Amino acid sequence: MERNERERRRSDCGSDRHRDIQEPIERRRRSSDASRGRGQRKKKKRRGRAAGIFLTLLLVLLLLATFVFLVQSGKIDLPAFGGTRGVIKEAEQLAEKYDYDGALTLLQQHEKFASDTKLQEKAASFESLKAVMDGEISASLAGAEKIVATYDYQGAADALKEDKYYKYSSVLQEKAAEYEEAEKHKADLDPAVVEEADRLAAMYDYDAAIEKLKGLPAYQINATLQQKVTEYETAKAACVPINPEDVTHIFYHSLVADPAKGFVPGTAGYDGWQQWMTTIYEFDKITQSMYDRGYVLVNLSDLYTSTKAEDGTVTIKPNPVYLPEGKKAFVMSLDDLSYYHTYDDHGVASKLVFDEKGKPTCEYIEEDGSISYGAYDVVPRLNAFIEEHPDATYRNAKATIALTGYDGILGYRTDGAYSEEHNTNTDVYYADQLQLEWLAEHPDFDYEKECAEAKKMAEALKADGWEFASHTWGHKAVGETSYESLVQDTERWMQYVSPLIGGTNTIIFAHGQDLSPTGAYDSSNEKYNYLKSQGFDIYCNVDSTAYTTTVTDQYFHQGRRNLDGYRIWQDYTSGNPMAADLFDAAEVLDPERPTPVPDL
Repeated sequence: MERNERERRRSDCGSDRHRDIQEPIERRRRSSDASRGRGQRKKKKRRGRAAGIFLTLLLVLLLLATFVFLVQSGKIDLPAFGGTRGVIKEAEQLAEKYDYDGALTLLQQHEKFASDTKLQEKAASFESLKAVMDGEISASLAGAEKIVATYDYQGAADALKEDKYYKYSSVLQEKAAEYEEAEKHKADLDPAVVEEADRLAAMYDYDAAIEKLKGLPAYQINATLQQKVTEYETAKAACVPINPEDVTHIFYHSLVADPAKGFVPGTAGYDGWQQWMTTIYEFDKITQSMYDRGYVLVNLSDLYTSTKAEDGTVTIKPNPVYLPEGKKAFVMSLDDLSYYHTYDDHGVASKLVFDEKGKPTCEYIEEDGSISYGAYDVVPRLNAFIEEHPDATYRNAKATIALTGYDGILGYRTDGAYSEEHNTNTDVYYADQLQLEWLAEHPDFDYEKECAEAKKMAEALKADGWEFASHTWGHKAVGETSYESLVQDTERWMQYVSPLIGGTNTIIFAHGQDLSPTGAYDSSNEKYNYLKSQGFDIYCNVDSTAYTTTVTDQYFHQGRRNLDGYRIWQDYTSGNPMAADLFDAAEVLDPERPTPVPDL
């Protein structure tokens, strides 16, 4: 029994030992199976994930290929791939800030610009907008310049700042800054000096204009003044020389203000007045015509230089004037500006006087004996024209006034015949009937005062650009008069005319005559020798041809063209007008002038 119990226990123990052994083995087996299962599952997962990635990459590559295809075919528009929509949008963003130049550059530099109409159309629209902007900016700048002309620099700057383009325009910003800087130094400016500089430059005297501006304290810091100087220098550099031999010389007598009184058919002297005199209407028409054709008035003294050696020898050299391309120079002279007694009641001024502003004007005696004042003759009319057109004259040149002396000068009775010392001396100095009648009508006449007033007028004229010449004292025909008579005449001119005008080296011959038939002089000509000894170096006769100027080291000789009734009428009726380079006679002929004008 006991043995059986032991056997049973042994058997049970064996069974337990077997179980103890088997259970770990079984667990390991199950664990191994589970591991194998998990590994197999992982492998499956890895294989699935790899397949997914491959498919994704394949899809991405497919999509990318499709995208590239669409871009290249133009279905999708990207700048990086040669598209235009993006670049147009970028250009439009620039244009919104008025950067049309940047927008145009962006479009025009695109590789497809030459073939893409959208790009071209957009560029064209930007160019149109830019043109509008540029025009409006230019208008704003011009408006600001008008304000600057009043020296309101801050006002000009403010006007620019109100421009809608100001925020985006460096031009407007820089100009506004310039004006504001100028405003700080405005107190240093002298507007009168600036205006005078502009006027000098308009008269082609650029050196004087530059000197005036550079002399202002504000010049070094004022950009406007500096710019003006630059403009003057540029204009000066563009001028070209005009040879004295290419300068025409015109002349007038006193103007007829009232043709109804000046030209009375059947009266004594009618033919001469018709031939020699020019009306105000005709003078104004000729002056305007010559200005319109580019003629610029120069003085005789502008055409030569004169140097005097220690022994008194004078040497003459031609001197070119410099004018802008296309301009033409001319000289003007006035004969017999003495207002002779014989001019009375012929519709001509009677005297040069000063107006309320101290400017030369004319005295005119009306039909009823009352006196009017105004621009009845060349001096005030030419002055007024030049005042309005400063570019009509070279350095404020005016005309040369050729004076006789026998009835005085400029309407003043300055000859010795009007003085108590000489007016009764019938040997050399005497008063003729007209002079005696005039003296009787003016019992309070003061000869010394008259001479002083005449001198004052002459000085004022010279200061304003007018020059003087001898016309001989007695209106001598120098080619016909004797040597002795010429000497006596010259002596009287030197005594009674020369001191009043401050002397002159110019003689303009009366009656169109000359010292020689050819206008050439040498030491064998005693009249020339005498006049040369009296200081005359410049000689002018009458020659209707356009250009007759001769310059030697001893003298300057120039022919003159008569622009009078005879010349105007001859050109009006002739098929070959001699003054066609100056004016159209049909436009110049005064409708109040009786016609025909008598022939010479």
